[in-house]
Amino acid sequence: MAEGFSLDGRSVLVTGGTGSLGQKMVARLLQSDRVRRVVVYSRDELKQSEMAHDPRFQDSRMRFFLGDVRDRDRLARAFDGVGVVIHTAALKQVPALEYNPFEAVKTNVLGAQNVIECAIDKGVERVIALSTDKAANPINLYGATKLCADKLFVAGNVYAGAKPTRFAVVRYGNVVGSRGSVIPLFLRKRSDGVLPITDERMTRFWITLEQGVEFVLKSLAEMGGGEIFVPKIPSMRILDLARAIGPDCRLEVVGIRSGEKLHEVMVPEDDARSTVELDDRFVIVPQFAFERRKDWSGLGRPCPDGFRYGSDTNDRWLSEKELVEMIAGLDLPEVRKFAREHGSA
Repeated sequence: MAEGFSLDGRSVLVTGGTGSLGQKMVARLLQSDRVRRVVVYSRDELKQSEMAHDPRFQDSRMRFFLGDVRDRDRLARAFDGVGVVIHTAALKQVPALEYNPFEAVKTNVLGAQNVIECAIDKGVERVIALSTDKAANPINLYGATKLCADKLFVAGNVYAGAKPTRFAVVRYGNVVGSRGSVIPLFLRKRSDGVLPITDERMTRFWITLEQGVEFVLKSLAEMGGGEIFVPKIPSMRILDLARAIGPDCRLEVVGIRSGEKLHEVMVPEDDARSTVELDDRFVIVPQFAFERRKDWSGLGRPCPDGFRYGSDTNDRWLSEKELVEMIAGLDLPEVRKFAREHGSA
């Protein structure tokens, strides 16, 4: 990996390792024969059992820890001997978190604090946490808890003091085909001949699981501590997405759901003042000098005053062909059927 930091000989722990991104990350880590150990930390015993029997994870370096990020003592035990932590664990379903707000805070905020404190106490070298576009100017509790977690991880570099532990964050948009994604929903409903869309104007950022994993690993290699890394990824209107998946379907406008935005933003105007633009990403550096661990000023271009990186003002948009290619890579029954039909069309 870049910047002289390598996973060679290190043990890597993935919180939420049984989730969509977590499993893809674990499989990617196991491709390197130089990673010493890969630890999955999650609270779902069924998914861990299914992973343990999955051929992709049949590797002597695999370890499975049952536990919750809310449980600091269990985290501390799991972090023994770990050099790198990739923190993907979170509660994410917007309506459920609005109805159960204390649970959202316990996992997404207090869980982040536990990860930070255990990492420092156990001498973990690098921690990179996954955020979301919904943490930028949040309007729902999920986004608010993730914004709070982002702030905690940035400040974690100050708490580490002279200790070697460093923290950074990766923020990106909707993951194609992840649990709860609109794409599997559209694929299932197109046989009904009607696709529900919330608003014809709505836009979203899109990224594949593979792209997300590679971006996390690249950011892990290049982080100094305190950064929020934002990839440059394409946008697409929900209307165009629905038309690409179900060209013969009738579209039914159902209205924007509670807690939902018309467009998503990953670099708000207020953050842009401390953001550096590189060819493939943006780097939001800490606003407070005491939180910075690396000088990015000479590595990219400062964003201009009033800049905003939003899904509606993006300069890159997904074509129907690109979308089909992204969907075709998903391991879902609905996708295989869609790919066959699209290929024969």
